[in-house]
Amino acid sequence: MKLNFRKKKRENKKKKQAVIPLRLNVLFFVIFILFSILILRLGVVQIVQGDTYKRQLEETDNVEVTKNMPRGVIYDRNYNLLVGNTAVNSITYTRSQQTPTSETLQVAQKLNNLITVEPEKLTERDLQDYWILTHEQESLSRLSTKEQQLDASDAYKKQVEKVTDADLQTLNDTDMKVATIFKKMTTGYAMTESTVKNKDVTDEEIARVSENMEELPGVDTTTDWNRFYTYDQTLRSVLGSVSSAKEGLPKEKADYYLSQGYSRNDRVGKSYLEEQYESVLAGQKSKSESVLDQQGNIIETVQKYEGSKGKDLVLSIDVEFQQAVDEIIKNNIKKGKGYSGSDLLDRAFVVAMDPYSGQVLALSGQQLNDEGGFDDFALGNFTTAYNMGSAVKGATVLGGMMSGAISDDQVFVDQPIYLKGTPTKSSWFNRTGAGNRALDTVGALEISSNSYMYQTAMKMGGANYVPHGPLNAPLDTFDKMRYYYNQFGLGVKTGIDLPGERGAYPSTDDTIGKILDFAIGQYDPYTTLQMAQYVSTVANGGSRIAPTMVKEIRNPSNVGDTVGTIATSSKPKVLNKVGATDSEIDLVKKGFYQVTHGSDGTARTVFTTEGYDVAGKTGTAQGFYDGPKESSKMAPVWNTTFVGYAPTDKPEIAIAVVVPWEYRDGDGYTDSKINMSISKEVFDKYFELKQNRAKENKDTSNVNQPINNKDKVTEAQAKAKAENK
Repeated sequence: MKLNFRKKKRENKKKKQAVIPLRLNVLFFVIFILFSILILRLGVVQIVQGDTYKRQLEETDNVEVTKNMPRGVIYDRNYNLLVGNTAVNSITYTRSQQTPTSETLQVAQKLNNLITVEPEKLTERDLQDYWILTHEQESLSRLSTKEQQLDASDAYKKQVEKVTDADLQTLNDTDMKVATIFKKMTTGYAMTESTVKNKDVTDEEIARVSENMEELPGVDTTTDWNRFYTYDQTLRSVLGSVSSAKEGLPKEKADYYLSQGYSRNDRVGKSYLEEQYESVLAGQKSKSESVLDQQGNIIETVQKYEGSKGKDLVLSIDVEFQQAVDEIIKNNIKKGKGYSGSDLLDRAFVVAMDPYSGQVLALSGQQLNDEGGFDDFALGNFTTAYNMGSAVKGATVLGGMMSGAISDDQVFVDQPIYLKGTPTKSSWFNRTGAGNRALDTVGALEISSNSYMYQTAMKMGGANYVPHGPLNAPLDTFDKMRYYYNQFGLGVKTGIDLPGERGAYPSTDDTIGKILDFAIGQYDPYTTLQMAQYVSTVANGGSRIAPTMVKEIRNPSNVGDTVGTIATSSKPKVLNKVGATDSEIDLVKKGFYQVTHGSDGTARTVFTTEGYDVAGKTGTAQGFYDGPKESSKMAPVWNTTFVGYAPTDKPEIAIAVVVPWEYRDGDGYTDSKINMSISKEVFDKYFELKQNRAKENKDTSNVNQPINNKDKVTEAQAKAKAENK
């Protein structure tokens, strides 16, 4: 038994030994097959597809990078620099299309240790995004399993919703600074330069950032620009403003600018001249091509276009004349405030322009502020409108002639007008009828006859005047009169190259008797600029020319002390020719001349300066106060005006002067007549400057034209730099 057992044990052992080599052989065979497949695959990859994979490995992307260039500057007509650029240190950031948000955050954190940035007012969403970015795992853990399965956008919305006020309160001052930097870095598009800091950037900060540039991918130290104004507040409201790097594109116009190729953080003109001439003043961005590898790293950058500074504007404004007119207005307002009933007087306006070219020589408006000083209110010349009074009577008589209602030799008896159910209406000098007299057109303008204008308006309405009878004229007489007034620019936009101009704001009281008030300038309101265009149309013989603020556009200068070459020059833009004959216009010119020279002229004692002759028309309009003093709203007041031109034979300058609410209407209140003193002083200053400059005989040729106020520019630049530190 024992022998049999040993025999079986030996047989089992032999069987096991036979099985093991078989399994090893199978294993080795499988390994052999796998190695064969691997070798075959490697062969295919290396031999058959090797070139393809090599190309993919070496494949790069070429991405265009743009940088802003300095804005064009603004000169006056005599090449005095009004608005310029001053260079400032700037720290910028440009992210690639593949830059992960986490990397941008890391760069922001490093920058915070190198530069000083004051925390800005961040939105709740800004803070929520920052908290999520700095607490990524905690934020994700708050999502339910179902929420985690949402697409990325919806899942992130859930993350934002789960950020609590308590979470945001954990953010300290350092977090707020980093969040501010981070927001600036992520403003705008990829591969577009964003400004991180361009105010109060010290040389030490520039040095620290430059030394650590390898650890700050996308960061650069460069030079930015800020606007400075050589003459402080002179014409400041009309020059306009430029958005800051923080503001970028104005929200209301962002879509327009984006469609023009701008980036969201680009600086653009926000108002008036800066906005109107944005396409001229904006520089052409520099363009570089960056080569990126598959990970989005920049391999090299090649400049394709170095960019160019924006073109320069040469305004039609004469800054020396403008400043003088500003002072004339201020001094006369102070003078007017010394008269009784002048408590509502707080502003005055002057427009001076070349009646043949439409070039605006001065656009002046001054307004008293609560501290007793003055603020520039040049905008008021085309954004505010007032009843202008008798200054519009030239348009009334020409409208009557053009419509065929009166003839050029028309004579009316100046007499009080009695209409049924209406208070007596008369000329200022003939209240009772004791001074009745026959007047032709010239005489009516000289003496400023209201009665003549009333009768002209009735004729335009097809009504025959019957004392104490009704006024039988159709309501469309208002439209008829406006049609002729519009031909001179009254009640319509003048076409000036500035945004925000006020056009027609016709009065709405359709009582037919109001056509009489219309005829003497006490119905529809007009702007000072419309009045200047109207008198210019008379002065030049009947062409309504669009006012322009720009005389030339010049190419950027390559030399700091000279102006660039001319790109384009402005040409007169004739909007329409009035439908009056030369002889009819000449009658109005004669009437305007008699106003300042005739024995009965309403301005016969004003323009006594030798060397030039003035023709024009005075105006006084009864109105109602609608200014800033709420307690005096609708108080009865008098506006005073003047329109005129000089010299009378071939006018060089036409002006409109408007003094709203000069004095209250009532007994004991006095007309200071500052509309007339302003007008005389403006004409005197214009011809004084002309005479002085003729003696200087300055060369204003187009070649190497020097900047004429270099000392003031240097002073203004230094002041601007000091304010930026």
